[in-house]
Amino acid sequence: MAIAHTSKIEFTVELDENKIPESISWKAEDGGIDNESSKAIMLSVWDHKKKDTLRMDLWTKDMPVDEMKQFFHQTLVSMAGSFERATDDQKMTATMRDFCDYFAEKLELKKK
Repeated sequence: MAIAHTSKIEFTVELDENKIPESISWKAEDGGIDNESSKAIMLSVWDHKKKDTLRMDLWTKDMPVDEMKQFFHQTLVSMAGSFERATDDQKMTATMRDFCDYFAEKLELKKK
């Protein structure tokens, strides 16, 4: 099977003298994103040989804590949706979404 197209996603992380992220930008030409600024990245890669997840979590030193809490919540909600699409496991998806609601409630992220 021939490869029809290659797509590239690039992250640029500017570090201070202590190697702490000062700024993060990214681009994904196929997605129409060119040098967009970001305050945080969570990246997971599956190593199928070791059957293990490799992770990279970065955030800039000026990432506000309230935004970090919102970022985590939205990431968890997104993971529940991805899990549902990948496995069609409705029962566990519902459990994950219940946890997301609990997480948001405990962090007071949702308006009452």
